[in-house]
Amino acid sequence: MAKRPLVVAFDVLETLFPLDPLRSRLEKAGQPPHLLQLWFARLLRDAFALTASGAYQPFPQIAKAALSAVTQEELSDEAIEQVVSGFRELDPHPDAEAALRRARDLGLRVVTLTNGSAANTRALLERSGLAALVERVVSVEEVQRWKPAPEPYWHVAQACQVPPERVALVAAHAWDVHGAHRAGLTTGWVSRLEDRFPNVFEPPDVTGPDLVTVVDRLLELPDT
Repeated sequence: MAKRPLVVAFDVLETLFPLDPLRSRLEKAGQPPHLLQLWFARLLRDAFALTASGAYQPFPQIAKAALSAVTQEELSDEAIEQVVSGFRELDPHPDAEAALRRARDLGLRVVTLTNGSAANTRALLERSGLAALVERVVSVEEVQRWKPAPEPYWHVAQACQVPPERVALVAAHAWDVHGAHRAGLTTGWVSRLEDRFPNVFEPPDVTGPDLVTVVDRLLELPDT
């Protein structure tokens, strides 16, 4: 049975920060805005393939290669850099601050766990005014294994010096929730991105339409 967590690890991209602003950068580069979904899906596919085969590349390199691939190599290196640099200038979901603050004010430790770079994540948190609410930024760079491999989830527990079952991952991606669950973490899924949780994955311990609801439901879990 899932326990009330001591630490809540929030995923970053699409959980705390939506990717929609990248559409305008794609348009400025002469690409259709709906290419964003294909690009991000290709980025994740390539990262997962590298991880499954025992290899690793950091987020920026995979993002650039994926964008080049889905645009049929039409974009110059400069144009690709301009689009990818948008990951540093995302704005948070409206409920992000309230969820982080609620978790912290009610006694939970708050960290982030991201497939992106630690430097980019810190920049996003500083830019959005959320940095003061986050105890630690944890990136897959530190273990060179992308989520949903188990190592990043175990690493965040080790970094926070708590057992995995007392860490809760909050994410908008079902695959991320599934990976955390398989690694022994408590899980919370916010449904606004995918709407329905796929039945091929192990279900989350709590769900909610927004981040605040997910945090509240994690707090309702038994302490022992």
